[in-house]
Amino acid sequence: MNKFFRNGLFMLAAGALAASCADYNVTDDFRAQPDPSYVEPYNDLGPVKSYIDRAQYPNLSLGTSLRIVDFNKQELAHAAAVTNFDYVTFGNALMSGSIINARGVMNFLDMSDLLAHVQEIGYEVYGSPLFANANQADGWLQLLTAPIEIPVEFVEGKSIDYSTVTKFEGKIESGKASIVNYEGQNVLQIGTKSKVRIIEGFDVDPLARYTTTFYAKADKDVSFEVVFSGNKVEGAGVNNKWTVKAGKLTKFVVEAQSAPDETEGYLRIENGPNGVLNIMKVEVGYYPDNHRPQTEKEKSDTIRYAINTWCDEFMKINNGRINMFDLIDEPIDTKATLDNGMFDLKHSTDNFYWQDELGSENYAPMVSRIAREAYERHGGVPEDLRFFISETGLENTKKLESLKYWIGIWDGNGAKIDGINAKLNLTYSENPATQAENVASLETLLANLAGTGKLIRLSNFDIKYQDAAGAPVLAKDITDDQRQRLADFYAYVIKSYMTKIPHDKQAGICKGNMSDTATDPVGLWTIDENRDWVRNATYKAFCDALSGK
Repeated sequence: MNKFFRNGLFMLAAGALAASCADYNVTDDFRAQPDPSYVEPYNDLGPVKSYIDRAQYPNLSLGTSLRIVDFNKQELAHAAAVTNFDYVTFGNALMSGSIINARGVMNFLDMSDLLAHVQEIGYEVYGSPLFANANQADGWLQLLTAPIEIPVEFVEGKSIDYSTVTKFEGKIESGKASIVNYEGQNVLQIGTKSKVRIIEGFDVDPLARYTTTFYAKADKDVSFEVVFSGNKVEGAGVNNKWTVKAGKLTKFVVEAQSAPDETEGYLRIENGPNGVLNIMKVEVGYYPDNHRPQTEKEKSDTIRYAINTWCDEFMKINNGRINMFDLIDEPIDTKATLDNGMFDLKHSTDNFYWQDELGSENYAPMVSRIAREAYERHGGVPEDLRFFISETGLENTKKLESLKYWIGIWDGNGAKIDGINAKLNLTYSENPATQAENVASLETLLANLAGTGKLIRLSNFDIKYQDAAGAPVLAKDITDDQRQRLADFYAYVIKSYMTKIPHDKQAGICKGNMSDTATDPVGLWTIDENRDWVRNATYKAFCDALSGK
């Protein structure tokens, strides 16, 4: 058997039917058989998901997270996911920030490929958050809500005709400059190696673009630099300098904005060492900022356009194939408290946040309605659709209470919110006191989640390992005894979820990583020196816990 299928079959139960496995990996030389990388005593175990008693736990499902590129390759990671888990989720890969570019162009190629495949094999996908504060199409949203361009007229500003001036009263920052008679008329003559403001004394608007025009002449070629209100303006000559040819009266037009935080208006000539420069006339004017903020109605219409466009295009590609989603991701801000003591939602003055534009109490009802309508419009079965609010750190009782508070408001305003997706951050500690705290925190979390009355999903189900001193134990260093302790804690979490969350409210558990990472022993499989995935004690712990042992 070739290397691909030798590795790809490790998850198959001994004696499994070839037909059931070939459905998702069709090949002429496919045979279901125990994989050589099995190690005792785990070679007789079946796929993990097969141990769930579907009659007793009808809503319980087991998922895993995977990179979309690894799933679409349909190689080893894909085979492990499809065989052992009920569904797969793809992190932020299906979020608007990964699909919509700054100009609003939507790229659904990866999504289309994976959905065509899951439909072919009868598999399931859990949807990435539809609306979030991060990993969304910020560039597009900022473009849509940006100020509107309007026509403006050029504003004449200050001007100086040096032919009418007898004494230079401007600022000489270095070198020398004076009014002299040149070719029968007065000019401002700037000496070599001199920095001179040829016009100044006007206010500048940092948003306006100024046009400064001046005329100059020299007896030989002269190169110089130009600075407008602290902002160096590049010319078209050598080394980005400005150049006047010998004996030729030249008109120069400098277009520039002032430097940030600069309020003093001026144009400075920085003459080089090659010759004097004669300035005849200078004038400066500007175009006012040609933008105006969108009106409240314009911005409201724009936001609704963005929501409708995103949901409609996404659900058109989805065509009813994904029916469980995180609707909103991580909305709670633990640093901001309301008058009633609950945590506020996250807000921002720099980034686009939906709640800032639509209102904290109204945005969840609006986005859930629009997403639901788009789902149903494009082939979705209404009774199959489930929306979750996903959040981290819910072991913090106040944070969970605050999430319940906001869900209550959104429910009251007509939002469709079916469940809570609690993102876990679990650790096993060899320190008995610390581990007792870990267990107590888990028990409190599950009890509080059960009390919400919502469907409960646990995600990011990876448990890291710490020694008694609190130092992480790496995947390459963990002993068999430590691995077993870790596996036992995985089993404890699974059984606690199955017993503490009512059966009709169990929306499932989603594994963060199927195999150990480069650092942490979080997987059901370890990866050996041949890059083979080998079942470890955590694999057995999952099977035993899900079967009720």
